[in-house]
Amino acid sequence: MTILDALPFGMGVAFAALIGLVLGSFIATLVLRWPAGRSVFGRSQCDGCGRPLGVADLVPLLSAMMARGCCRKCRAAIDPFHWRVELGSALIGVIALSTMPGTSGWLWALFGWVLLPLALLDARHLWLPDRLSAVLAVAGLLFAGPLLGAPLLDRWIGALAGGGALTLIAWAYRRARGGEGMGGGDPKLVAAIGCWLGWQALPLMLLVASLGGIVWALVVQQKGDPPLAHRPVPFGVFACAAAFATVPLWPLLSGR
Repeated sequence: MTILDALPFGMGVAFAALIGLVLGSFIATLVLRWPAGRSVFGRSQCDGCGRPLGVADLVPLLSAMMARGCCRKCRAAIDPFHWRVELGSALIGVIALSTMPGTSGWLWALFGWVLLPLALLDARHLWLPDRLSAVLAVAGLLFAGPLLGAPLLDRWIGALAGGGALTLIAWAYRRARGGEGMGGGDPKLVAAIGCWLGWQALPLMLLVASLGGIVWALVVQQKGDPPLAHRPVPFGVFACAAAFATVPLWPLLSGR
């Protein structure tokens, strides 16, 4: 982090935005291809005509803008999901480095960049891949100490407490209602988040995630089709958003 810390404030924010754009392009490809069983690392091509895309077609945001959202050959529409994810990933870098310049900001951005594909996969496919949760967990245990000042032991406890609590809730729901009330990936995701936040900040994250889920449920209930009771809840989306938001909220609320 030494070289990145040496960057002037504005340059650091701009560099984080650039990294976010590049990562966002990969994240969008991963989210679109992985659930379909396609290679994430294969060469990109137009979904309409199958034309392999060159470097000029793959510049994040700019290529889609220059081509007006269409393939340059067949004029088929380019899925706007690509530029939306690229922009969202860039915003993660901008928010992190403009709010927390230095090492903490870069760690917060990294946290957000790994959370982003997990949130998108859960939103679109109700799927939280174990491999991505494992990457999040390992990165947290290795690097996240300076983010909130949580020692390694506290982050291990956060992982065990978070994953264990959600596993217990899922078990209790299954015993009481005779059905699945939570996906198997949710406890693993919360355990991985605990590897970043530590056990002290984890209750705040779960509170914010639960509030987000309640607001979502109220909005869905107003629409009424299908009934809320028959609609699966993408808790991973709320957990990822809450985890990212907890990083600046926890020091403010805890007085650290």
